[in-house]
Amino acid sequence: MRRTLRMIPIFCLATAPVMHAQSRAATFTAHIQMAPSAQHARPTPAGVVLWLTPLQPQESRPTTPHTPLRLTQKNKQFSPHLLVVPIGSSVEFPNLDPFFHNVFSLFNGKRFDLGLYEAGSSRSVRFDREGVSYLFCNIHPRMGAIVLSLRTPYYAIASATGDIAIPGIPPGDYQLNAWGENVQANDSGSLLKPVHIPAAGSNLGTITLQPTASALFGHKNKFGEDYMREHTEPYK
Repeated sequence: MRRTLRMIPIFCLATAPVMHAQSRAATFTAHIQMAPSAQHARPTPAGVVLWLTPLQPQESRPTTPHTPLRLTQKNKQFSPHLLVVPIGSSVEFPNLDPFFHNVFSLFNGKRFDLGLYEAGSSRSVRFDREGVSYLFCNIHPRMGAIVLSLRTPYYAIASATGDIAIPGIPPGDYQLNAWGENVQANDSGSLLKPVHIPAAGSNLGTITLQPTASALFGHKNKFGEDYMREHTEPYK
C-alpha cells in the first residue's frame, strides 16, 4: 500500500526587512474539529499538528532543546505514537521488549530498514528530509508509529478537545499547514492558507478537517506482502 502526501508548501518571494523576532513573540491559537463523514468514523482531533513556515527572513530562531529523541519499542508498541522532530534530527529506536523487532519505513518520508535487532539493543535514524514517515515492525503487524519532520520550530499538537496553541512566534507572514493521521489531504497536500501574525497574537477560530482512514491500518510488510501469523520464539 502506498500513500502520497505532498508536504512542501509553495513559498513566496519576500522583500520585507529582516524581523527582529525574539523581543516581540506572539501566540497563534486555533480550535480543530473533525467533520462528520458517512465513510469514516469521526476521529478525535488529538494528534493533529499545525505549523507555521515563515515567508520572510528571520534574524534568529529558537534553539532546539538538546534532549534525546527516542521512539521506544515496548509491549509490541511504539512510544510515542507520534513524534514531531526538527529536520536533520536523529531518533533512537531502543528495543525494550524481550524479543526481536525490525523497524522500517517505506513511505514518502524517510525510507529506511533497521533490520532485525535483539532485545536491549538500539539503532538510530537521521530524518534529513521534511515529511511524514510511517513506521512499522516487519514482525508484529499491529505496531505502527509516525515521525513528522519539519523545517520550522513553530508548531504544536492539538489536545483531545482540539485546542492548539503555537507560542513564541515573531510577528509576520507565514504559511499555515496542518497534518493528522486521520485527516484527508486536500489538493494542496497539507497546505491550509497564508496567515499574518500580529504582535498581539492571532486566533484563527475553528478549523474543520475531513476525516479519512489511517495509513497505519491494513499495511503490508517491508516486502509488500501480507503479514503471516506472528512468529514464536525468539521473535515472539
